[in-house]
Amino acid sequence: MKIILDAMGGDMAPEAPVLGAVEAAKIYGSQITLVGRGEEILKVMKNHGIADLPAGIEIANADGVVDMHDDPASVIHKRKDSSMVVGLKMLADGEGNAFVSAGSTGALLTGATLIVKRVKGIRRAAMGPAMPNKAGGKTVILDCGANAECTPEFLLQFGLVGSLHAKHTYGIENPRVGLLNIGTEDSKGTPLQKEAYELLKNAGEQGIINFVGNVEARDVPLGAVDVIVCDGFSGNVLLKSIEGTAMFMGSLVSHMFKKNAITMLGALCCKSGIDNLKKMMDYREIGGTQFLGIKKPVIKAHGASDALAFRNAIHQAELAAQNDMTAELEQGLRQLAEAKERQDD
Repeated sequence: MKIILDAMGGDMAPEAPVLGAVEAAKIYGSQITLVGRGEEILKVMKNHGIADLPAGIEIANADGVVDMHDDPASVIHKRKDSSMVVGLKMLADGEGNAFVSAGSTGALLTGATLIVKRVKGIRRAAMGPAMPNKAGGKTVILDCGANAECTPEFLLQFGLVGSLHAKHTYGIENPRVGLLNIGTEDSKGTPLQKEAYELLKNAGEQGIINFVGNVEARDVPLGAVDVIVCDGFSGNVLLKSIEGTAMFMGSLVSHMFKKNAITMLGALCCKSGIDNLKKMMDYREIGGTQFLGIKKPVIKAHGASDALAFRNAIHQAELAAQNDMTAELEQGLRQLAEAKERQDD
């Protein structure tokens, strides 16, 4: 198992990805190829007292860097020597099992689609982060920003790929799939939601997914479903709203505990619980978000990732490669196509 890591992507590159790789190799025994400017990678190691390449780590030199302001559509042509493009080509050529980058989301998605390519039959790759919910599990939000404009067919496929992702990655048997809407009635929503509802309902009746109907935004963090299907615009708003609410509530709790000596004593009694809550909501603990629907795992790490975040993103990439769902996804896509033919007849 080898993970290809973009050493030049992210706000703290190359230091954060390099140190994250060193930690991952030490803790998980990961095999990692750092792609980027070799001299800068070695300089980071030297500055941190690492004289020789640690066991499990190798370097693939790439002199170019994808800038956050680069046009995503032109990156693979104008930045052929960049660490991102070189790394994606290595993945496509079988020189690794997964790729991790904290670089431009748009460029990474475009590169993954054109270089690594989508699973046959998938119309659009999507981002599917998993948020913790009140029920103690995870809720996959699909899509959360990769596809701002969607067709009903896209949402149907998101339901399938999200269901398989929840099953293979989080061990959820028969994941409950819901459609994000402004009400639970089947008549709610725009034409997009109404048409997607019928497609998802039909897939549920065929036993392809476990569709449970429309779900309101407030019920998502409560654990009403394991997978919430939505267009990328709505999904991103939902995700950021949940994150913002969590930050707001966290600040209120912090202010409450600092009110006086008695509440500060209460804070000490609750410290372990508070620390666990912070850890659960910390993006660094998650690592990154996988582009679902791509033939091989491509993980988008947060742009502000530090060494801890990269370490966890590498481990996440290893798990994604181990839990390959491509064959099952292709089978599901064939079932959806057959169900559509029967419906059309």
